[in-house]
Parts: sequence; structure tokens; C-alpha cells
Amino acid sequence: MDLLDPLLLARWQFGLTTLYHYLFVPLTIGMGLVVAIFQTVWVRTGQPKWLQLTRLFGTIFLINFAMGVVTGIVQEFQFGMNWSSYSRFVGDVFGAPLAFEGLLAFFFEATFIGLWIFGWDRLSRKLHLATIWMAWIGATLSAYFILAANAWMQNPVGYTMATDGHRAELTDFGAVLTNRVALATFPHTMFSAFMFAAAVVIAVAAWHLVRHQHAEAMLPALRFGMWGMLVAFVGVIVSGDLLGLQMVATQPMKMAAAEALYDTACGPAASFSLFSLGTPDGTSEIWSLRVPYLLAFLSEHDFTACVEGINDLNAQYTAQWPEFAQQLGGEGLDFAPTIWVTYWAFRWMMGFGALAAVISVVGLWITRRKATRPVPRWAWRVAIWSAPLPLLGSLVGWVFTEMGRQPWIVFGLMLTEDGVSPSVPGWTVAISLVAFTAIYAALAVVEFGLIKKAAQKGPDPIPDPDAASDDTDTPVPTTVY
Repeated sequence: MDLLDPLLLARWQFGLTTLYHYLFVPLTIGMGLVVAIFQTVWVRTGQPKWLQLTRLFGTIFLINFAMGVVTGIVQEFQFGMNWSSYSRFVGDVFGAPLAFEGLLAFFFEATFIGLWIFGWDRLSRKLHLATIWMAWIGATLSAYFILAANAWMQNPVGYTMATDGHRAELTDFGAVLTNRVALATFPHTMFSAFMFAAAVVIAVAAWHLVRHQHAEAMLPALRFGMWGMLVAFVGVIVSGDLLGLQMVATQPMKMAAAEALYDTACGPAASFSLFSLGTPDGTSEIWSLRVPYLLAFLSEHDFTACVEGINDLNAQYTAQWPEFAQQLGGEGLDFAPTIWVTYWAFRWMMGFGALAAVISVVGLWITRRKATRPVPRWAWRVAIWSAPLPLLGSLVGWVFTEMGRQPWIVFGLMLTEDGVSPSVPGWTVAISLVAFTAIYAALAVVEFGLIKKAAQKGPDPIPDPDAASDDTDTPVPTTVY
């Protein structure tokens, strides 16, 4: 293996920078909703504890938002730096949703975040509340446009090929925005983002409660986080099931790779393995623990359905795209992704999320009002250290999504090896990869330090805003973040 292979290094760089950027995306989306809910409860009830929670988690939201903006800018530059051939091929299609995301959704979000930051003592309560909801709507729109762009790579629609055959041209922007993969991916992404935000709320509340600090505010925050985690987990399961159906319809190889299913199976033979051991080359199974019928049901919602295997699909793709098969070598599992990556990423994705949900169930039980025993110290520690679980689930989920599409960069239209910049040598990519890794590591330390400081500081003491006036439209003087 050539360590200075431009394709290998470009893939590593884009993968690392994308996953790093995604550290901030779900917390921005999820925490924006949490802050909006907390502030809504405060406006409706006038109870100071909800204002304290709004300001505390609003600070965490703003720190994370700023870091997400900085790291997100790098992503688009890489299209021109390392993936110029891909950019020329898809620019007419891919550029449209990204332009809407940057020029419409992001500026919409940023404008209302600015109004929320500086409007505390200048806007009425209800108007100020509207700004955080509008900011969250902007973040949601931003996420949808980006997911629509990614969905086009998974399931190209609304385009026609140029006469030279080297460029995809946009013909139906509405079809791109209503791509069946985008419509299924969006709720799955949103629910998983709220799971991570809920986990952060749980961890912050648990840190203070174990130290017997701010119990009046932190106990309802803890319960909110745990209930929110369970609601979001149910949403993740339902939306994930719908996304799986679309995956089978558009990219059956990805589902086969998720199960390491080499030969087509039907009914009870189309089972789902909870654990599996395979040969070193990843081409066959040695032993596995399986649930009969489950893969058939996940693929078609039919226990008797047939699920196509990797070998059969590879033969189909070879016949359908002979020119691409020849380019890939024409031998072996040319159109299959790296099986061990997709197999384990699919299970880790579900396992991390399920573990976070189980912890919330246990937490709700041991913190119930009728509990006769105090919460053990180890339980608080589990709550604190479980905060990254939903994020890890999201990250490996994206690894599965993108690695499962390989060897395609645009499914059925362009191979990943054809998308890399032809004139960029490997050593230049290596330098930028090292530089980005070092800078991002430093930024991660800064981000974690700022959030940790804000979280451990806890809510500021705020006097009852209704003590002087009962007018809920009166602005509340507060310090600017």
C-alpha cells in the first residue's frame, strides 16, 4: 500500500475532518431545541429555575455553535482542493442545496442567534423567545439542505448527463429536495441529535446533583434529559427502520454488507446476526449468533422476503456497469464495500444508542419520587460518563453510511477513485492532513475546556423576575453572553 497515495490520503482527510465537524452538528441542532423548550417553559410559568437552565445550556449551545461554524468552512474548501474531478462532475447539482444552506438557512440561523444573544434586555419575553425558535428552525433547514446534497450521492435524482458524459446537470431541484433518501435520513438525524443533547443535559445535571448543588434546577433538568432521551430513541428506531427500507430499495449492497450476507437468503435464512466471526479476508462466515427472519423483516417488512446477497449483487452490478467493473479489476467483490467496517459500524451504531436509552430508563427508576434508597454515587458517574454514547452512535452511523456506499462516490455514476484531484500529489495532501489534525486537536481541547467550564459553573443566581412586575412581556435585564 502506497502511504502517499493521493486517493487514500484525500479519503482519510475528508473522513477525519467531516467526522470532527460532526462532533458539533448534533449538539447545535439538539441543544438549540433544548434551550428553546426551557425558555418556553420559563415564559409560560415565570419560574426562575427555567431561566437559569435556559442561560446555562444556552451558553453551551453558543460555544458549540461557534466551533461548528469554524470547522464547517473547511469542508467546502476540500471539494476544490482534493476532489476537483468530483466537483466538476456534480457541481451543477450538488452546488444548489449547498448554496441554499449557506445563503438562506445559515444566515437565517445566524441572524436570529444574534438577536437572541443581544436581545435579552431589549426585546419582550415573547419576542425574544421567538428568536431562539427561529434560530433552531434555521439550523433544521441547514441540516436538511446538507442531507439532501448527501442523499443525491446515495440516490441520484433530478439530473441529466451532459452531452459529453462527464458532468451531471440539474433538471429538477424539487426532486433533489424530495429525494426519498433525504426524507428518510432527515428525521433519523434530528432524533439522534436530540439524543446527544439530552445526554449532555443529563451529564451536566448529574455532575451538580452528585455534589448537592442547584438541586431545584438540576433535578427537573435531569428528568427532562432522561425522558427526552427515551422519546428521541423511539424516534431513532422508527426513522431508522424507514431509512433501512429506502436503503434496500436504492442501495441493496449496503444492506447486504451491513449483515455480511454473501448469498441471497429468504425467510428464516434471512437472519440478523448479533455477533459474527469471519475469515481473515472477510469473504465468508465462521460462526455467528443469529435471529431468524429479522433481516428479512428489516429489509422488506415481510418475514418471508428475500434479501439479495453480496455475491449476487456483485454479479448484477458487473453486468449493469461493465466499464466500471473493468476499471475496478473485474475480479472478486469489486462493488462491495469493506465488509468488516460496515458490519461492525452498523452494530455499534445501534449498540451505543440502545445503551444510552437503557441508562436513562435506569435513571428514571432510581430517581423516581417514591424511591426508598438514595441514588448511589456510581449511578451519577455512569450518567456523567455516558454523555458521548449518542454522539458515538451518530459518528459510526455516518461511517456506515459513507463507507457502505463504496466504491462509489456517486452511486451508479462515479467511482470514488475518479473523483480525486488528478494534479494534487500525495505529499501535499499529507501535509494538509497533518496540519488539520493538529489544529483540530487543539480546537477540541479548547471546545471541551470551554463547555466543561460553563457546565461546572452551573446556573447563575437570578432573582425572581416577577417580583417587581407581573407583565410577562416585560424584558428581563441580564448580562450579555
